[in-house]
Amino acid sequence: MRKLSFEEITRRRPAPETLRRLPRLPVVTVLDNIRSLYNVGSIFRTADGVRLEGLYLAGITGCPPRKEIDKTALGATETVPWKYWKSAREAVLSLKNAGYAVLALEHTTESLPYWTMHYSFPLVLILGNEVFGVQEELLPLVDHAIDIPMLGAKQSLNVSVAFGVVAYHLLYEYVSRNRHFLRIEQKEQIQG
Repeated sequence: MRKLSFEEITRRRPAPETLRRLPRLPVVTVLDNIRSLYNVGSIFRTADGVRLEGLYLAGITGCPPRKEIDKTALGATETVPWKYWKSAREAVLSLKNAGYAVLALEHTTESLPYWTMHYSFPLVLILGNEVFGVQEELLPLVDHAIDIPMLGAKQSLNVSVAFGVVAYHLLYEYVSRNRHFLRIEQKEQIQG
């Protein structure tokens, strides 16, 4: 075993034009009033990593271009489809009406640990504000709530870290049922 060089790792990544042709993980994440631009940038970077269908930035959530977002996104604002919505409720309703299952990453009386959930795709994942969480007005639109069990003194992870945990679990769940998803990527990279 040896560590791959930066050049070797870079050669394995799809070019932006190839990336536009590849199928995406059928998940749209709604950022409900995320206040930190650094968190927004970090979420963009993780969304690129799982080839997320898209990000809906809602309410006070900052939008690119912003230097604080770019600092942590490292170019992912150019590779992840995104759209701004004034209202998170309207964003969620538009996706629910299009047939997406709606999940909130939130502590509720009915939340399940994220790893016990049976996911239906396509789906919406709502991430809430760093202090106040998902808006109460969105909960009636939610089909299920999931959370990340915390075994220490703190009640939650940073929103961008929590998104990373759940996003990669969703990728695993999707790929385990749709193995062609990764084969298409490998074929495109070889041809590209």
